[in-house]
Amino acid sequence: MALMAVSIVNVTLPSIQRGLGASDTGLQWVLSGYALSFGIVLVAAGRSGDLLGRERIFVGGIALFTVSSLAAALAPDIFWLNIARLVMGVASGMVNPQVAGLIQQHYQGRERAQAFAAFGGVVGVAVAVGPVIGGFLLGMFPAAIGWRTTLAINVPVGAAITVLALRWMDLRPAPRSTRKLDLDPVGAVILGLAVLLIMLPFMLASDEPWAWLLLPLGGASVWLWVRWERRYQQAGRQPMVDLRLFRIRSFTLGSLMIGIYFMASTSIWVIQAQLVQQGFRQSALTASLLTVPAAVCTAIAAQVGGRLVVTIGRWTVVIGLVIMLVGLGATVLMTPLVADQTAPLWLLGAVMTPIGIGGGMVTSPNQTLTLREVPVSDGGTAAAITQTGQRIGTAVGTAAMTGVYFHVLPQGAHKAADTTYVLIGVVIILALIVSLVDALKPGGAPSVSSDAKRQ
Repeated sequence: MALMAVSIVNVTLPSIQRGLGASDTGLQWVLSGYALSFGIVLVAAGRSGDLLGRERIFVGGIALFTVSSLAAALAPDIFWLNIARLVMGVASGMVNPQVAGLIQQHYQGRERAQAFAAFGGVVGVAVAVGPVIGGFLLGMFPAAIGWRTTLAINVPVGAAITVLALRWMDLRPAPRSTRKLDLDPVGAVILGLAVLLIMLPFMLASDEPWAWLLLPLGGASVWLWVRWERRYQQAGRQPMVDLRLFRIRSFTLGSLMIGIYFMASTSIWVIQAQLVQQGFRQSALTASLLTVPAAVCTAIAAQVGGRLVVTIGRWTVVIGLVIMLVGLGATVLMTPLVADQTAPLWLLGAVMTPIGIGGGMVTSPNQTLTLREVPVSDGGTAAAITQTGQRIGTAVGTAAMTGVYFHVLPQGAHKAADTTYVLIGVVIILALIVSLVDALKPGGAPSVSSDAKRQ
């Protein structure tokens, strides 16, 4: 549901801008604000799930997401819409670490890889269905109502999930040792502040250059948080994050790679929706239908990646990133041909299909590899750290890529899109380099099956 909310918004941005008279900055906040609040609460939510019970935090997050979706659908202006989106981000931040933590808790080795692959398939379906539903609703209802229905659709879905979760999940408190429960609230506040100060400049700097001054403050806050966590643990307390997690090579490199990757991947479809609707003067439904082949291939490739990662490990991710680069290159070549009507529009969707195939072989396999050596007791926290990197990458990437797009837009939408796609390709190459460092380490990249044998 949370993923559908993101993919639906990608095609509704132009309608929201017209309906609420939003500025480009306000429109960027619809996307980036969600990622900001998501990132701030992730680690605290993951730690809370590990200590209090992942199922309980999951249900609470779904309920909050449902209520905030209704508030967003009823928003009278862009300010209140963005406030509601911030709350939706908090709710998503409560839910996501619990899903990964539960998979980590109940599965091992090959079965864990298959579970993450199944989850990746659901992600692919959500990404595919979201834009189509969004485009259909925009076309079915008047302009002033259509974008609101794309948010209101979360309400009945969220209510159903809440009822089913209350019926099927074990909501008893998580079993604990005799030690006193310790959520490390000071560490949670310091880390949340650090994430805020790091992400905020990328969202404000286009209109408020002074915001860049917040970035070094964010770095200082990270340093302060690390110092606090170390001293907290030395005092015999339970820190928010056991910093020894970062000594696990697969966890550290996997988290770094996916953070870089999300700087690029999440912006691709935002730019594509802007190009098709603004540049080619097509409907939101048309823009969303063009994403379906890639999204369906993402779901299929996630299953393939779930099998490959068992035998070839990190090389699965390397192959996926290379396939994505091929798709981006083909997209850059095709965009001007579609713009001058030398090629039909549907070919743009076809050449972007490898981007979906590659993406399916990156996200779920990387999650399997990143968490493979993490203790189950820290599964939610570790997943939350990885996802925090993803959210920071999403916020930074969305702000940077849409900023570049709007800067070049006066020269033509197709030139703006191609310029942005080239920049996205550079970022994906950086992610590829990190993956190669892991894959080429002495002894090679171990497979998931070999890890399972050692457990």
